Amino acid sequence: MLFNLHGYASNGPFQEYYGDFRPIADTANFIIVHPNGTRDTGGERFWNTWVPPGNGINDVQFITDLLVSLQSQFAIDPDRIYSTGLSNGGFMSYELACQLSDRIAAIASVAGSVLPSRLNACTPLHPVPILEIHGTEDYIVPYYSTWYASIPSLLDYWVRFNGCSSTSTITEVPNINTTDGCTAIHYVYSGGRASSVVEHYKIVGGGHSWPGAPIDNNAVTNRDFNASQAIWRFLRRYRLNQLKTALSTTTNAVLTLDFSASPNPVKDVLTIRSSKTFRTTQLSVTDILGRIIAVQTIPMPDGSLQLLTSNWCSGTYTLRINDNGTASYRRVVKL
Repeated sequence: MLFNLHGYASNGPFQEYYGDFRPIADTANFIIVHPNGTRDTGGERFWNTWVPPGNGINDVQFITDLLVSLQSQFAIDPDRIYSTGLSNGGFMSYELACQLSDRIAAIASVAGSVLPSRLNACTPLHPVPILEIHGTEDYIVPYYSTWYASIPSLLDYWVRFNGCSSTSTITEVPNINTTDGCTAIHYVYSGGRASSVVEHYKIVGGGHSWPGAPIDNNAVTNRDFNASQAIWRFLRRYRLNQLKTALSTTTNAVLTLDFSASPNPVKDVLTIRSSKTFRTTQLSVTDILGRIIAVQTIPMPDGSLQLLTSNWCSGTYTLRINDNGTASYRRVVKL
């Protein structure tokens, strides 16, 4: 079964038409679900991927309840449940990967991303195969956004989490349509735990759109490949029962999160606490472009460490602690 989630101010019926899987589902024998999000105060439908559950609408719970209802009515393979979506629907698919990984095997996002604060709170129970399709000239969810997680930083998070190779296989998609105003490059980060993979179609010159859609929807739309076909070819490979690798038994360094960093988001002072004592030379901080940030630290009597962040620019940073060859990571947002 595939959830196909609409974008902000859109709806299920339009997403059914715009990001069309119906011809594929008819031959591949899967169910497509096009739910409607809640209306905001302006009357526009949306998925709540901005406010943590408890302070807003809990759309993860809504999708969970909808899934339970559908499973009571249809013969759905519990190991083959996936999610995809456009824009806000892509954001929501990432939210499901983070919060509903006990039900969702893999996800694909088109023109979507994640708020840095939500990415920092992401706690999947197993590797999650990820496909991101995104245009470099997307002005609604920018490729190199500072408000949302930039696409390179988003891919980097999932490559690290899944334990994939940091070096990708790069293939240029044949430019069969020379009048669409854009080209496509396909990146594959393989070798992840439980054979998980992170893939990315970078639409060079592409806008906020679904490649191969029946209409342009007021954005430069790639016509060299069909996103729906690419998404299903990606998702269909994965089974939930094959991905359920207990994090407690993994030796992958990315998952050894044995320290905390607070407050997050941070303004001027960040406090790091760890179950182990470590030297300041074991700590490094990088920005979303991978550049090393010089940090000033203050050891505290209780064994914690304070970082002065007042001179950091606003954005997302990765904290890394090396402990005898094992690396631990945390994402931090600087206001």
